[in-house]
Amino acid sequence: MDYEVQAINERVERESSFVPELQKAIQQVILGQRYLVDRLLIGILSNGHVLIEGVPGLAKTLSVKTLAGAMDTSFQRIQFTPDLLPADLIGTQIYNPKDHTFTSKKGPIFSNLILADEINRAPAKVQSALLECMQERQVTIGDQTYTLDFPFLVMATQNPIEQEGTYPLPEAQVDRFMLKLKVTYPTREDEKLIMDAVTTDGLPDIQKVIDSDVLARAQKTVRDIYVDEKVKNYILDVVFATREPARFGLPIEHLIAYGGSPRATIYLAQAAKAHAFLRGRGYATPEDVKAIGADVLRHRLIVTYEAEAEEIDAEAIVQKIFDHIEVP
Repeated sequence: MDYEVQAINERVERESSFVPELQKAIQQVILGQRYLVDRLLIGILSNGHVLIEGVPGLAKTLSVKTLAGAMDTSFQRIQFTPDLLPADLIGTQIYNPKDHTFTSKKGPIFSNLILADEINRAPAKVQSALLECMQERQVTIGDQTYTLDFPFLVMATQNPIEQEGTYPLPEAQVDRFMLKLKVTYPTREDEKLIMDAVTTDGLPDIQKVIDSDVLARAQKTVRDIYVDEKVKNYILDVVFATREPARFGLPIEHLIAYGGSPRATIYLAQAAKAHAFLRGRGYATPEDVKAIGADVLRHRLIVTYEAEAEEIDAEAIVQKIFDHIEVP
């Protein structure tokens, strides 16, 4: 077993050689926001979609565009608005009167990296059009089904639900996002750097660092990262504690309406592996699980009215669970 872990460590060291260069390229444009950049890389390495939430002006859109610019893949930004239609996203069939046939016109979803900007500005019908794309990596237009090219990732931004003119995402769609990131304001020091950079020389052009072949090898290495049985059981304990908290001695059953789905278990393991990969390790630890736990679980817990009345949100419940579950 030690030999296998050593071999994986060597693979990780070899296949992650692009990470410092990629981080440096992104940080030339995105000053501060290290948490956001780190989690976007975890999403890319895990082949998982990412939902980014924060008030306007926190470089959510710029971060995704910068990441796309550092990858030699196709990129589409789709601005979600209240009048957007599903056909504007996935495409439609066009009738040809000359030979009485229909031809499919593909929409902007047929790209490698999709920036769904302000996704909660569009109504549920449009948001639901993403469901098949995100889960099955395919699109159906009329009676034709098209497989999306590798890689296919949706990076969506949204403003907080409390703002006017937004639509809450359906639970089925939210669950398809591997991570939900909450972006906060930069520090005073970082904001001074941002001000100086933007108001003097402007933002530099991003250089392409990796292509789809390098990404595919990195993703394969991430999947092969070793996870001990104790760490697997730790992940299961955390997820099952969101469903049956009383079984784990947590008096919070009245606060949770629905716990994490099986996707929570899968994504916790995948994200923990990617977290380890970025740190040059061929094995995942409980600390990797704890580091990304809130990002994987915060949007999968549905709290009760009682929790809302007590002003307890899903994030606070996740923290209680991680504080209580014993680390192996």
